[in-house]
Parts: sequence; C-alpha cells; structure tokens
Amino acid sequence: MTSPAPPAGPVLVGVDGRSGAGKTTLAAALAAHLSPYARVAVLHVESFYAGWDGLEAVLDPAGPYVTALRDLGAGRAARWRAWDWHHARPGAGQRLEPADVVVCEGVGATSAAARPHLTLSVWLELDERMRRERALARDGGAYAPHWERWAAQEERYLAAQDPAGAADVRTSIGP
Repeated sequence: MTSPAPPAGPVLVGVDGRSGAGKTTLAAALAAHLSPYARVAVLHVESFYAGWDGLEAVLDPAGPYVTALRDLGAGRAARWRAWDWHHARPGAGQRLEPADVVVCEGVGATSAAARPHLTLSVWLELDERMRRERALARDGGAYAPHWERWAAQEERYLAAQDPAGAADVRTSIGP
C-alpha cells in the first residue's frame, strides 16, 4: 500500500461543529502542535458571520469566507471585512497571510461551498448540555440571549449540508 501524495499547496483544515463543541480548542491545539514544523495560521470563521443571524454568510459559495479559502489555497493573502460584534455592524478589514497549514474553525467551516478547498474536514460532536455550558461560560451574557436563534441556524445548516456526514474525521473534545 502506498501513501497518498502530499498536497501541492497549503493544507487547509476545516474544524466544524455546533457552538460550544470545542472547535477553537482543537484549532489552537493543532496550531501549537504543528507550528514547530510548519507555518500555521488559524482562521476564525466567526469573523465572517454577519451578526447573530449571519451564519448564511459563510455558506455562500461567492461569499468572503470561500473567497478567503480560495486565496489561501492559492498561496495568496486573504482579505475580508470582519464583523464588529460590539457594534453589530461590519467592522475593520482583516488580512491573513498565507501559511503552510491554515486551520479554519467555526460553525460552517466545512460547508458544502468550502469543502472543495479543504484538504481535511473535521466534525466535533458534543451533547447539547455540555455545549451550552461551555458556550455560555466562554461568552456569558453576550451569547445567552442569542442561543436559541443561533441554534436554529445551526439546525438549518446541518439539515441542508450534513457537515458531520461529509467530514473526514468525526470526534469530540469532552471531559
């Protein structure tokens, strides 16, 4: 048996899962583990959401998230306007330089539009009680009023695009 050939360009890893599943934790661990061997960047997908009702923004094949993946995959810097969560409006322009490995983490990171650009897709699973505890402990009062409306968007995304079923790896980060 022969090993697959390494990718020709940057390795783009999508880390997806519902809110509070541990995506940011896994992305940070991957980046820390790989950084002695390669240039690693982490792309936080939440900067592409258009607010609490904005998950659709990262699912759009012509949207800024997929455009950023195309640019990074081609070895170019990605540029986009991040969402200003404090003022609930488009915020400052962002730039992410190309890297050997880019870990893209967030709900929608492995959307159908993103999958062709990803080298590896990871789905994180965790029961709702634990996810909610983690998310609210992390973001406190800022997230609590929006939990249900965000969860409804996640449900629509999961039903329409089945990121868990399409994942190369399915796992959980739990206690």
